[in-house]
Amino acid sequence: MPKINCWEFLKCGREPGGAKAKELGVCPVATKACLNGFNCGKNAGRCCWAVGGTFCEGDVEGVFARKLTSCLDCEFFKLVAKEEGVNLKTAKDVLEKLKKQKNNAK
Repeated sequence: MPKINCWEFLKCGREPGGAKAKELGVCPVATKACLNGFNCGKNAGRCCWAVGGTFCEGDVEGVFARKLTSCLDCEFFKLVAKEEGVNLKTAKDVLEKLKKQKNNAK
């Protein structure tokens, strides 16, 4: 069974073609293809806590360092952590992947 992504759980409508994508823009989590498969999600849909510029609960969350505390209290984060258990890709794993991608793009 496929695992749920953050935009499905939160029903934010900011995925490509989503109900609020035109009005608010597409969330960067939904388009981070380099993170596809992390925690069994589509793009960064199951590691959203490590991606800056998300728009959770009506507020732009901004950079990773400023948003992580609120993300750790998020019910979606708790669900992913429970489902993935010891295989959970942490914020450190995600940031390392993003750094490698950035370095490869140079």
